Amino acid sequence: MSQSIEFIYDFGSPNSYLAHKVLPDLAARCGVGLRYSPALLGGVFKATNNQSPITAFAHVRHKLTYQMHEMHRFAKRHGLTFHMNPHFPVMTLALMRGAIFARGKPWESKYTDAVFDAIWVHGQKMDDPGVIREVLQEHGLPVDEIGAAVQSSGVKQALKDATEAAVERGVFGAPTMFVGDEMFFGKDSLTELEFELQQLCVTA
Repeated sequence: MSQSIEFIYDFGSPNSYLAHKVLPDLAARCGVGLRYSPALLGGVFKATNNQSPITAFAHVRHKLTYQMHEMHRFAKRHGLTFHMNPHFPVMTLALMRGAIFARGKPWESKYTDAVFDAIWVHGQKMDDPGVIREVLQEHGLPVDEIGAAVQSSGVKQALKDATEAAVERGVFGAPTMFVGDEMFFGKDSLTELEFELQQLCVTA
């Protein structure tokens, strides 16, 4: 089957991190590919009049407490390490430009894993250029090449274009997954995504 999962994400989204950790196994179970598509969540929110849960539900009694509990419950069920970043919200503009530059490079997965883990496993302040540099060096990534790229007009525009394209497809938050034209929002939709792929396998 030629189907694949497209994963639209921002490093600053804890639920994107959790989805990132389970999607590779899900894709392998279903025998499909997995493609990472960076989009700047702040740009998505601005274009769709959306807000982060921490803002949108700030005055809803118990809501944020439950959401935090649910994320930890998800992590426990899947055997994942997850800690809420003490510097949250983390400004991810430079990191997402780096993700755009990393697309198609042999070290793309290493970059993605390193940044997600730095934020959501190790609690690092990944909007500090010095911390970013240390993390990338630690993982053997091309630090100077990435640093130059994220300042280039081409990469800046590519991230804007990717974010606008995601919005045009119906994206309003992260994580968002697509199987063909079928959209699945949030890690809680992963069960439905897997069911969709199973149905496609049956009918193929």
